[in-house]
Amino acid sequence: MTKASTDVQLPLDRLLDRRAFLARTAALAATATATVGTVALPGLAGLASAAPSDTSAPAVTFNPELDRGAAYNKPRESAMSDPTEWTISEAAWMIRHNKIVPVELVQAYLDRIVAYESTYQAFNVVLAEAAVKAARQWANRPHRGPLHGIPLAIKDNYFTEGVPTTANSYLFQDFVPPYDATSVAKLVVQGGIVLGKTQMGPLATTRATLPNGQVTTVNAWTPTNPSTNPGGSSTGTATAVAGRLASSGIGTQTGGSITSPSNAQNLTGIRPTMGRVSLAGIVPLTYTRDHPGPLARDAKDAAIMLMAMAGPDPADPRSQGLPPVPNLINAATPRYDGDNLRMRWKTRIGVLPGYADGSSETAAARRAFLAEMAAIPECELVEVPFPDEWSLLTGSAFNNVRLPERSEPFMPYLRSDLRGFGVSVTSWLQGALLGANGWVTGQRAKLLLLDRILDQIFSSCDVVVQTSPVPFDIVGLPEIAFPIGFSGGGVPIGAILGGQPYAEDRLLSVAAAYQAVTDWHWRRPADPPAAAPSPAEAAAARSAAATSSRGRLTAEEVAELTQ
Repeated sequence: MTKASTDVQLPLDRLLDRRAFLARTAALAATATATVGTVALPGLAGLASAAPSDTSAPAVTFNPELDRGAAYNKPRESAMSDPTEWTISEAAWMIRHNKIVPVELVQAYLDRIVAYESTYQAFNVVLAEAAVKAARQWANRPHRGPLHGIPLAIKDNYFTEGVPTTANSYLFQDFVPPYDATSVAKLVVQGGIVLGKTQMGPLATTRATLPNGQVTTVNAWTPTNPSTNPGGSSTGTATAVAGRLASSGIGTQTGGSITSPSNAQNLTGIRPTMGRVSLAGIVPLTYTRDHPGPLARDAKDAAIMLMAMAGPDPADPRSQGLPPVPNLINAATPRYDGDNLRMRWKTRIGVLPGYADGSSETAAARRAFLAEMAAIPECELVEVPFPDEWSLLTGSAFNNVRLPERSEPFMPYLRSDLRGFGVSVTSWLQGALLGANGWVTGQRAKLLLLDRILDQIFSSCDVVVQTSPVPFDIVGLPEIAFPIGFSGGGVPIGAILGGQPYAEDRLLSVAAAYQAVTDWHWRRPADPPAAAPSPAEAAAARSAAATSSRGRLTAEEVAELTQ
C-alpha cells in the first residue's frame, strides 16, 4: 500500500451543520410531487423511438483533481501477469507508465467475457467492438487520469447514447437513448470505456432476473449454484467486477442494491449521500431514495469512481447547492506515521446493540472486524443506542411510502398495459393505490427518523455499523460496504458502515485503514469449472433453469417487493 503523509484537511463531517441536511431533506420531501417531472422517462411502451423531451447531452468536463499521485499504485507482484486481476489504481499505474496500452486491457477482459459470460450472465449487452475502438482512441490522446483506458460495466438503467437502455423491463425493451446519463458521461470524459450494460432486477426491484422472474445472473463466488443470492438489483455489475469481466462498475441503490451485492461478492461499494451524484439519465425507481454509485474492488477504486461521478448537475436539482466534493482519493489512501498505520482522522465507530452477538459465522466475522479496527491508533469503538422507536420508524408501516414515489412517474404505463411490469406489478399497483394521508404520514416519519439518527447516534460517533442498508436508504445518508471474511462455504461476508451527510471521505478512510491490515479485498473467486458452453448449450441450460425450483423468484421473494 502507498504510504501517505498526514492530510491536514478536516473530514467534511467536521465542517458541516448536520441540521442543514435535515432541512434540505424536508424540502425535498415536500416538493417531491412537484419536481418528479424532472426525471426523464423513455417513451411509452410501443413507442421505441421516443426520447425524453430534453435530448441535450449533459455538460461535463474533465476533472484534473482525479489525476493525483495517490490514485496510482504499482501492481502487486502476485498480480503482475494478469491484467484482469489489477485494481483501477494498479491498471492506471501500468497505463501511465506505458507498461500496457488500453486496448490490451480491454482485450483481456473481453477474453474472459468470451470464456465465462455464459455462466455468469452478468451482461445485458457486451459492446466489444465499441470498447476496442474507444481503447485505441484513448491510446492516442493526452492522459486523462486514473480512469484513462479503464473498462467499466454500466448497469442497464443508466442511459447510454446509441445503446439500448432497457432497465431489464418489457416497458423499455426497445429504448435507445440519444445521450449518456450524466454519471456515464463523466466517467467517459475521464477516459473510462463502457465495456457493456449489465443485467439487473426488472426496473431495479429484485436480484437480476428476466422480467418474468426467471433468475439469470449468478454470484461469481458460487457460479454453479444459482440459489446463492448475488445481492440486489445491481447484481450484474457486481458479478462482472467480482468475476473479473470488468475493472469496476456502477449501480444504483434504493433499498440495498449497491451495498448488498458488494457484501455478497467481496467488493467495496459506496452509496453516496442523496444528491452527491446526479440521477439525470437514469430510469428512476424512487425519487427521494435512488442513489447512483460505484461497485469496486477496494476503497481506492471506489474513491476514484465516485470522485469522477460526483458533483453538481444542472439537470438534477438534488445535486445542486451541496458542499464541494473533497479529495476522496486522498481519503482512501492509508495514512502512516513512519511504518505505523494510523487512522487518517481520529474516528469513533458506533456499535449498535447486538451487532456482533451470537455464534454465527457472520457474528464472528463482525467481532474480528471490530477488533482489527480497535487496534488501529486513533480509532475508538463506542456503544450507541438504537434511536427511539427505531423498529417502528424503519418498519414497513412507513417504509412503504416509497411505493407511490415509484408509481407516480410510471402512471401512463400502469394505465396502458400492466403486463409491462412483469413479476413486480403488484408493488407498482400498491404504490398507485396508497392514499395521500399515508404518504404524508410516511414523509413525516422519515424526517423524524433522520432527526433521531443525527441526534441520538451521531452525537457520540462519526460512523456507525449497519446490519441492514434500509434505514440509511430511507433518509439519504451515505454508506460504504466492504468485505470482512468468508463463510465456511466460501461465500463472502461484508460489513456496512453508515456516515453523516456528505461524509463519504470519512467512510472511505475507515475502509482504507481496514483494508491496509487485512487481505479479504484481494481475494478473487475461482473461475467457473467448465469452459463456456456453445450457444445451444447455454440456451438449454437457461431453459432448464426456468423449470427448476430455483429458476424463478420464490413467492417469498416476490412478496418482498411490497415490503
